[in-house]
Amino acid sequence: MPALPHLRRPSLPHLRRPSLPHLRRPSLPALPSLPSLRRPALTLTLAALLASSLTVIAAPTEARAADPLISQGKTATASSQEGDGLSAAQAVDGDLTGTRWASQWSDPQWIRIDLGRRSDLSRAVLTWEGAYGKAYEIQVSDNGNDWTTIRKVTDGDGGTDDLALTGSGRYVRMLGTARPGGYGYSLWEFQVYGTQGDTPPPAGGAVKVTGGQGAWQLTVGGQPYTVKGLTWGPSMADAQRYMPDLKSMGVNTVRTWGTDASTKPLLDAAAANGLRVMNGFWLQPGGGPGSGGCANYVTDTAYKSTMLTEIAKWVETYKNHPATLMWNVGNESVLGLQNCYSGAELEAQRNAYTTFVNDAAKRIHAIDADHPVTSTDAWTGAWPYYKRNAPDLDLYSMNAYGDICGVRKDWVDGGYTKPYIITETGPAGEWEVPDDANGVPDEPTDVQKRDGYTKAWDCTIGHQGVALGATLFHYGLEHDFGGVWFNLIPDGLKRLSYYSVKKAFTGSNAGDNLPPVISGMTVTPAGSAPAGGEFTVRADIRDPENDPLTHKIFLSGNYANGDKGLIPAQFRSTGNGTFVVTAPEKLGVWKVYIQSEDGKGNAGIETKSVKVVAPPMTGTNVALGKPTTASSSQASYGDCPCPPERATDGRLDTRWASDWSDPQWIAVDLGARTPIRTLQLVWDPAYAKSYEVQVSDDGTSWRTVHTTTTGNGDIDAIALTETARHVRLHLTARGTGWGYSLHEFGVYS
Repeated sequence: MPALPHLRRPSLPHLRRPSLPHLRRPSLPALPSLPSLRRPALTLTLAALLASSLTVIAAPTEARAADPLISQGKTATASSQEGDGLSAAQAVDGDLTGTRWASQWSDPQWIRIDLGRRSDLSRAVLTWEGAYGKAYEIQVSDNGNDWTTIRKVTDGDGGTDDLALTGSGRYVRMLGTARPGGYGYSLWEFQVYGTQGDTPPPAGGAVKVTGGQGAWQLTVGGQPYTVKGLTWGPSMADAQRYMPDLKSMGVNTVRTWGTDASTKPLLDAAAANGLRVMNGFWLQPGGGPGSGGCANYVTDTAYKSTMLTEIAKWVETYKNHPATLMWNVGNESVLGLQNCYSGAELEAQRNAYTTFVNDAAKRIHAIDADHPVTSTDAWTGAWPYYKRNAPDLDLYSMNAYGDICGVRKDWVDGGYTKPYIITETGPAGEWEVPDDANGVPDEPTDVQKRDGYTKAWDCTIGHQGVALGATLFHYGLEHDFGGVWFNLIPDGLKRLSYYSVKKAFTGSNAGDNLPPVISGMTVTPAGSAPAGGEFTVRADIRDPENDPLTHKIFLSGNYANGDKGLIPAQFRSTGNGTFVVTAPEKLGVWKVYIQSEDGKGNAGIETKSVKVVAPPMTGTNVALGKPTTASSSQASYGDCPCPPERATDGRLDTRWASDWSDPQWIAVDLGARTPIRTLQLVWDPAYAKSYEVQVSDDGTSWRTVHTTTTGNGDIDAIALTETARHVRLHLTARGTGWGYSLHEFGVYS
């Protein structure tokens, strides 16, 4: 599983969930656009079937005239299509002269029909357009992957081929191996006759949405089934390791965001432990930026065709797996499209996307009649689009966190006529909580998160006859900013949230050894911890079983430098839940975490923010507001213009930035010879690795008073004993590919 998604605040009101850009989904290659080639139809030649043109693989019996046509209107796919309006579906629509399938101009090519169930075949009629197959095979398959040839044509001459067949399978395919000319293969119609038996129900029984308005129920094998689930975080290959734990929690379902070849170990492990899987299919753009691109659902037929083929492939592969519960097409794309489009185009894309979801639902239903199809979004405002454009969905799905209890009201107010499942939920997210005194989202406490899962479950099942259950977020292992916010088992350690989910699903925590409880956490000084200095963290830490505890302190620079990882802090314990922590050198708002472990596999984790500021300096900043010049400055890039005087304005939210080359310099004129005792350089991330401090009385003749070749950015404090009017930094080697950038160039007397 990739790292837990970056959390963000959506820009629209009343949104239920942020983006999930890094969740598991299949990596699909992009297909080039197919050429829109169209030529005048060649003259149709009607020819009698020539026995000499056929090589029989299995001796056919006489075609049974009484056998019905079983291919018309069924799902058809092909190896390629020549252009728009020439898809495989045109060869099974019953129109013998008006529509056709045409392939690209190469060998081999194929067209495949899914008959929906295993069938005994007696006859195939291929009505060729002028571009026919000189050599081709009729093949059958039960799974769409392994093929048996039941008829071979080696000297076809076009027109209409009426072939007697003997063979059985769910799928029938024409595999073209040789063309008579330069065009591709083109069929007005591919008709298959035979008899169809009943398809056996999937192992474990068919899954159905039963009942009616306000009284729906999910059933598995005819028995009521409430989804008691978690979203899946560990590696698919590790599923067998974790499934017994999920089972012990009362979980009966796990949800994925992508389904591909790697999904099989998860399905196998789930089935072995009596669990089911909601198999997801990821579609662009997902929940927001970074989710895999911005498909154009109005015009990009190649992308939509690719995804339909991919979805059909994995539905066919896993539809009879005993762990399959349902299919979930897309995740938060109605919301996510706002990051790709705006205005009228956004509206058109949302309608086109939900129409495509309906196309996917129809394709899935044609392959698998025994498992429901749903689609997830993060905004109840997406439901009108599904209501209007996706009638073939069996139920809706919603990701909702702090506002989970509002979903029921939105469903009622919207007059919806389909049930729903909550596919992600839990405590309030980063985008839903108020900011703290340092201006960053105030993360809920462990106790608040525990209660958030309980509330989410109660509000879900409280909508009886409509909400059919939930997969709570998130059974994940990541021990980072997002992982501590939402994971039940970060780094494999069980949280209070883990046990609240277990109690919700099983009704009890009897016999469980519960995690430590941390409360009343404070940071001093929370808004002015000196870089490289110390600050104090205090909390009340208690263990329900009085287990001996081990305490750890971590820091996250998520809001300071974008690094979501948790790094061990340098700290010392002074007893009674008090810790003295060394602040990082990088300025900005950091998160500090107390993690208390009981040695029984449990942990309490609490977090608060701390603002790291430049250390206070003794003396007077004699450079403040003085004339400042530089070798260059950026006029426009990011937050620029960034002229040199912004390095001596006393503000840490402004900066000087140079061109991206070496060497550069910045100098300040103190106005008169002035004693200089300390320089404080507050670097932007674009820092100097090598530089010299120079002084001058006339601004022309300079002498070097300090040199370094090991600069690492952040804050440099340089002690001097000098008297001069001018102070200059001569910058000779950059620490990054950018230029040089200083928030402050302080000269203290």
